[in-house]
Amino acid sequence: MTEPAACREEVQRAQAEFAVSQRRACRTLGASRAPVRYRARRGNDQHQRGLLRELAQKRRRFCYRQLAVMLRRLGERMNVKRVYRLYREEQLHLRRKRHHKRIVGPRGALLPCSRPNQRWSLDFMTDTLGSARKFWTLKVIDDCTRECRGSAGTTSSACWSGDGPEFTSKAVQD
Repeated sequence: MTEPAACREEVQRAQAEFAVSQRRACRTLGASRAPVRYRARRGNDQHQRGLLRELAQKRRRFCYRQLAVMLRRLGERMNVKRVYRLYREEQLHLRRKRHHKRIVGPRGALLPCSRPNQRWSLDFMTDTLGSARKFWTLKVIDDCTRECRGSAGTTSSACWSGDGPEFTSKAVQD
């Protein structure tokens, strides 16, 4: 018997069936008396739930900690852990914002190149030196011959454009 509820039921069944005390039924079944005798003291928290829902409607971007402070200011004596439990049970938790990729426009299929210098590709690459300094390079590659036509490198992060499209950085645009 691992769950307290199951243990409680078994002990009560043994008491009724064999007319023995709770102590003897627990000893016979090998159960601890603490979970059998335990009675939950959790009261009716409908009033607090209503207040919490009302505050969460007024302050949509507030997390449970901020709502707990507001409840305390209203005179409600509630532990932050209790506020968190009610907050989760009422499903008032904040939704994380999903970042959507920007769609620039429809992409057409690339036509295959037939001769050198017809189409070039640009590729930003990063690596780390032995001294733990990062450096960035810009490679210009001929799509037909797969030959590197040019390369530029720097250890300054001013030209690094981040996770977005490569040509949004002001240092690259200049």
